[in-house]
Amino acid sequence: MRRTRSWFRAAVAACGLVLVSSGAAPPATDGPAPPRVRWGDCPERPIPDGMRCGTLDVPLDHAAPAKGTVTLAVARIPATQGASRGPVLLNFGGPGGPGIASLAADPTLFADLGKHRDLVTFDPRGVGHSEPVSCGGSQETDPAIAPHDAAGRLAALRAVARRCALHSGPVLPYIGTVNVSRDMDLIRRALGAEKLDYLGFSYGTRLGAVYAAQFPRTTGRMVLDGVDTLTEPLAEQALMSARGQQRALDHFLGWCTRQSDCVYGTNTRTAKRRVDALVARLDKEPLVGQDGSHFTGQDVVASVGTALYSRKLWPALADGLKEVERGDPIGLLQLGGPMEPPPQDQDEDQGEGQDEGQDEGQDEGQDQEQVKVPADNGPAAQTAVNCADDPDRGDDTATPAAVRKEVEGLRDEFLAASRIFGPNQLLTVLSCYGRPPGTDFIRKIDDPGAPRMLLVGTRGDPATPYEWTEETARRLGSAVILDFKGDGHTGYAESPCVREYANHFLVDGRLPSGTRSCPAGPDQGPPRLNRGR
Repeated sequence: MRRTRSWFRAAVAACGLVLVSSGAAPPATDGPAPPRVRWGDCPERPIPDGMRCGTLDVPLDHAAPAKGTVTLAVARIPATQGASRGPVLLNFGGPGGPGIASLAADPTLFADLGKHRDLVTFDPRGVGHSEPVSCGGSQETDPAIAPHDAAGRLAALRAVARRCALHSGPVLPYIGTVNVSRDMDLIRRALGAEKLDYLGFSYGTRLGAVYAAQFPRTTGRMVLDGVDTLTEPLAEQALMSARGQQRALDHFLGWCTRQSDCVYGTNTRTAKRRVDALVARLDKEPLVGQDGSHFTGQDVVASVGTALYSRKLWPALADGLKEVERGDPIGLLQLGGPMEPPPQDQDEDQGEGQDEGQDEGQDEGQDQEQVKVPADNGPAAQTAVNCADDPDRGDDTATPAAVRKEVEGLRDEFLAASRIFGPNQLLTVLSCYGRPPGTDFIRKIDDPGAPRMLLVGTRGDPATPYEWTEETARRLGSAVILDFKGDGHTGYAESPCVREYANHFLVDGRLPSGTRSCPAGPDQGPPRLNRGR
């Protein structure tokens, strides 16, 4: 699960994709014959035991099916104990995160859920093996452009937009959560499920909420973990993200200063000032490696931001900060950063262990075409989806001076939210500047009449602040909040308590009323749930 709201470093250069047909059209209705999955080989390796993969054709434009189709990659791991109680669809976030690679990488996390439910996932349109989009490499603009050169920066943004359109196929204008949620309903029909049971993380919570708003009558048991906002304009989202990241950093520093070997001593306020000073110092005088590479303050920000996604990474982050204060960045570099694309191994043969048996409805002897996934697919798709989902845009005819004034007017508020995370978050307000407006459907969601669902909010979440859980619960009108009082992005992987609540609901269909809570700390066991309620 990668970043949901913070769009990788230098997001000022992001996107500006050509977006059309972004308004919400009437949801597709069930036709006389359900769509059909063509089962075949899996595109990932290694392949978990029992995983089977296939493809499903869906309309390129759900409002005008005659325009052609998009081929989605889907995967399924059958239930491991007894008769299956039906499929649960999983989305791991992003936007731009591939579902098949994510499930293949760590199916054991869902072992308990998978005892009784089929685990199903997919690569959303434009992502992974589902006709992936690309910008031909990095979306960063020329670093030589001065921060005050608004005209140069806007010109560079438009150049990136043209490059994205050049390197992506016809799916690019039809990327976005509204269209993907309609694809999900076709997946439901292809699986023969009367209702969609769903587990979504991070951005996947936005996707689940939009599905419930479009298809309330076929919404089943739905768990949304790391809840995204549905309402806030781009600038407000970026500001809340800066606050959430700073809150998570403060929690980490509070933990670090209670350790005997914390490089920043025992005072949390002093530690915070020293991290701010480290970033400022390395931005002015980067560390230079033997190969001539530079490690800047923004590299520190990227690595810290990544490590805050899981409390399990806190010891490594503490060690990395100790080393970089001594002039060695290798520890922080090993933590990675949000710009790092997921590794691709598409040219190699499929791994051993692929189940060669034919699933129900599989075409005998079918060889599925393997899709080459561009290295920049994740960031390119993330920007495209976020822009398609956002109806707010700047005036494309505004002068560079007006744009500069708009950004400068927000700077103090973003710096007050976080001196190290605020500047990059501020730059994201330009990511879709001057582009055609996205859909306003998501902004208007209000109590769609879907069944009760479970929303998990983590108090120390750096990417989806807890406030968004409460806000989205009000918008959906019928939701139970699970308050995880821990740290990290999403709770399912961090907390046995959260997993117990989620799995209990998805398997047995029982959901307690009111707000429930899970304690901080991975060593805390799950509560004793009354399965008869």
